[in-house]
Amino acid sequence: MKKQHIGLFFGSFNPIHIGHLIIANYMAQYTLLDQVWFVVSPQNPFKEKKSLGNMYDRLEMVNLALEGSDKLKASDIEFRLPQPSYTIDTLIHLGEKYPNKEFVLIMGEDNLASLHKWKNADIILRDYKIIVYPRIGHDGGVLKSHPSVMVTDTPIMELSSTFLRQAIKEGKSIKYYTPDKVIDFIDKKGLYFK
Repeated sequence: MKKQHIGLFFGSFNPIHIGHLIIANYMAQYTLLDQVWFVVSPQNPFKEKKSLGNMYDRLEMVNLALEGSDKLKASDIEFRLPQPSYTIDTLIHLGEKYPNKEFVLIMGEDNLASLHKWKNADIILRDYKIIVYPRIGHDGGVLKSHPSVMVTDTPIMELSSTFLRQAIKEGKSIKYYTPDKVIDFIDKKGLYFK
């Protein structure tokens, strides 16, 4: 039986926005992937924890944004792993939990350029495929030509969660930047207002 290819799209999703959704949908439609899982990171080792919204709120926003999709799924796998979360540990854990699936990393060129700083980067490059989306001002560095790396023509998205949080703080509308259900959740919970 052919193994299902699952793309892992790691992020804080603080909050999720249409840039994330466009990238994930492109990966699910135009690459070898059967599904894309949004892996909500409780804590990224390279980000300050205090700037992160509650992980359950972030997971709920991802679930709301993905409602009705059979190719895009939310994953809370890192909620049950030691923090901060290291990608290699998550990959090994998922491989043990789902032996019939092949996990593929999805990342931007900015992350590819700094991959050498990650825990066990050599093992990630040896044992896993990496599908890369372009980022303005980044070229992926020397790893772009690595045999495990596939660079795509994903539409370039320059929208950021930081931009959305700032807009909310300033009382500006974020309509069209994220699904309406996510906006309703942010309003109801009073997220990012201060």
